[in-house]
Order: sequence, then C-alpha cells, then structure tokens
Amino acid sequence: MIRTRFAPSPTGFLHVGGVRTALFAWLLAKQSNGQFILRIEDTDRSRHVEESEKHIMESLSWLGLKWDEGPYRQSERLDIYKQWAQKLIDAGRAYADARTPDELDKIRKSSAARKKPVLFRDYRPDNPPDWQPGMPLRFKSEPKKYKWHDEVMGDLSTGPEVVDDFIIVKSDGFPTYNFAHIVDDHLMKVTHVIRSQEFLPSVPKFLNLYEALGLDSPALATLPYVMAEGGNKKLSKRDGAKDVLDYKNEGFLPEALINFLATLGWNDGTEQEIFSVDELISKFSLDRVQKGGARFDEHRLSWMDGHYIRDLKTTELSVLAQNYWPDAAKQASPEYKQAILELIQERLKYLAELPGLTGFFFEEPTDDNVRELYANPVDKQLKNIDMPIIANMLRSSMKTLESSNFNRDDIAERLNGLLRQLQTKPGILFAAIRIAVTGTKSSPELFGTISVLGKEKVTKRLSKALATLEK
Repeated sequence: MIRTRFAPSPTGFLHVGGVRTALFAWLLAKQSNGQFILRIEDTDRSRHVEESEKHIMESLSWLGLKWDEGPYRQSERLDIYKQWAQKLIDAGRAYADARTPDELDKIRKSSAARKKPVLFRDYRPDNPPDWQPGMPLRFKSEPKKYKWHDEVMGDLSTGPEVVDDFIIVKSDGFPTYNFAHIVDDHLMKVTHVIRSQEFLPSVPKFLNLYEALGLDSPALATLPYVMAEGGNKKLSKRDGAKDVLDYKNEGFLPEALINFLATLGWNDGTEQEIFSVDELISKFSLDRVQKGGARFDEHRLSWMDGHYIRDLKTTELSVLAQNYWPDAAKQASPEYKQAILELIQERLKYLAELPGLTGFFFEEPTDDNVRELYANPVDKQLKNIDMPIIANMLRSSMKTLESSNFNRDDIAERLNGLLRQLQTKPGILFAAIRIAVTGTKSSPELFGTISVLGKEKVTKRLSKALATLEK
C-alpha cells in the first residue's frame, strides 16, 4: 500500500508551492487506494504561528484534499524522538554538543578564512559530556559517497564532502526536522516522500542517518520550485505567492485551483489542460513531473477558473455568487440577479469580479462618468464622431426602442435596423448606446444587457445621457 504524507511547518499561511506538494502526494495515494497522512511539523517553536495549523487544515479541506490519518503533531511526540536519539547515543552515533555560541562562531569564521565550507565533523569534541536536558545533541556522521534514485529527478549521486554532523535535538528538547521526519516517516510507514527542491542538498545527510538507525529509505521524489511569473526566480510572497484561502475569498473554484496546480509542472503527455479530479487521480504519475521549475501564471489560473464557471448551471452559480454581489444589489430580486448571471457567466473569471461587471445593473451611471467616456471613448471609431451626431444616435435609439417588448431578439432586430438606417457602424452606434446605459468602458453583450436592464431603466438612462450631451 502506498502511504504518502504532507508535513507542513505551521509558520505562516499555506501558498501554492506547499499545496502543490500536498496535491501530488494526495493524488499518488488516491490512485492506488493508498493513504494520505497529514503531519504538522511544529518543532521550530521560535517560528510557530498559532493560527497556522487551523489555516493549513482549512485550506486542504476547501480543496478537497482529505487526509486519511492525522493530523499528527510532532510537538506531541517528544518522548518518541528521545527514545530514538538514545539509540544513536548507545550506538556511538550521536554526541552532546556543549560548545557555546561563541565557540561555534569561531569554527565558522575559521572555515570562512580558509575559504572552506563548515564541517562540524572536523571539530568533534574528544570527550563529549553525557547528554543532559538543555544540551543540543549532534548526529555523528560517517561520510561516504551516495547514489540514489529520485522518482522525479532520476539517478543522483554525491561525494562524502556533503555529509556532515548536524543537530538532531535542540537545547529546548525539540528535535530538528532533519531527525524527526525520518523517525516519523518510518513509524508511520510512509512509502513515498514528496517534497520541495530546497531539501535536495540534504538528502545525503538523511541517507547517512537512515543507515545509522538501521532503516530503509522510502521512495524519494523532489519537486522543482514553482517560479515567479518572470520564470527567473522562485515564487515568493513579494512575487505574488498568495495565501491559498485568498483564492477562496476571491471566488476561485477549488476544482479550478486543483486543476491549475496539478498542471503546474506536470502533464499527461497530451495537449489536454482541463482535467477533472478523477482524471487527475487516474493519470497522475511522478515520472511525468518536469525536472525544471514551473512558471506560475495567474492569468492562466483565471482562464481556467472561467472555464469551470462557464460549466456551472446558472442555479449553481447563483448559490456560489451570493456573497459577491455589490452592496447596491441587496434590494434586487433573485430573478433579476439570475438574469444578470446568465448574461455575464461567459465573461466571469472569478466571483470577486461580480461587482465590477455588474455594478451598473444596480446603480445609474453618473453624468461625469458618461461625459468622460464620450470625451475619451475606448472605441476608436467613436472618438472621431462629433457630439451632436452622438446625441442624434441616442435620440434615434430611444425612438426605435419605444415600442419594443424588450425581448433580446426584438432589441437586436430594431437596433440592427437603426444601424442600417443611420448608415453607421456597430463600433459607433452600439458604443454610444453602451456608454449611455452602462457608464462603463466595456459590458456584457449589448442587446442582452438592454433586455435585462428593462425598458424603464434604459429609457431613463438614454434620456439622461442625451441631456448631458446637449449641455
């Protein structure tokens, strides 16, 4: 049985890089009817953020990445690590490090002066004291060459120079990541360890520790970094690495984010971009994960989310959109909102766009806004048309729509007829009407917009825009 784990440190919010690691581990477990474990690695107490654990679990739950075991917390397993640390002491493979910070700093400075990396194995104390509470415990390495297979990176190797002595239990009694995760993965019977590229240089040290403990290493899989949009550096907070729950708050659909993250550095060998969760489970494999960094592209995420939104029934979209309408929509009827959603669903990329796309349905355009749009229209064809001509177009539009039943098809027929009558272009007439009735640079399809707004609102807005022009 394949058993994978996601083992975040609760030091802040969860962003896309961490979630992608969790997703790949979850997919690997699900496709073999295996088990996915959640473990909270909270041994770095100086960086511990109290709300972080709750945030991690809420993020995974929102995305549907349900864990089969856990959450385990390393802070609740200190006695276990102490027992395994004692095994290393008894085997002569760990020693108490009683050196002061100043003494350790001298070692680092000495290595720097000789332009050599710090190797604590070269400075082992001849007669270390017995390990006592409050004293760090350091692993005693046995440097050697290593060759190993990484499920993503392929066959790798290093020389003995990268294997060094390292702290396994800190002075506060908490184990380090380098030690605790190896004990936990063994006891939890983890078969595949999937983690980020930042841990790759430490693998030889881990292998040395596995041997010292008499344990077999699980299968290792190293995921390349998620890169910033420029593609030249690792994605960070300053480059737009958002809190995963920010996407929830902005109205992205969890299925879209799952699809996006799964294809961030992985593909099934085809041109397919949209995958259901079931398809991802059946098709995912570590050997199709690319070895290079995957560029984060939020425009692609928005496009993908728009695809999922378009696939929703309008009734489903209506439920999801409840908390995203503009404030002015509070008094609007459910039927009116439903009609608006049907009109804008094709344009909507995420739910937080609703206020910007629909505000004019609930509030009239201001005179200043309309005046500015006519003076500096987005439509280049309208730019060269004199105001009296635009005013005549609005006047003619009011007359043409006067006897309309305001069905979309009837509106289209009448305005297209007016287009021929005035011998003008859609980019001129329809742009002039759009500014008057919406007060926006762009809007959903015009005939449908006019139909949903209704005769009373449209007539009033055309009249008001005409008065503004005539001033």
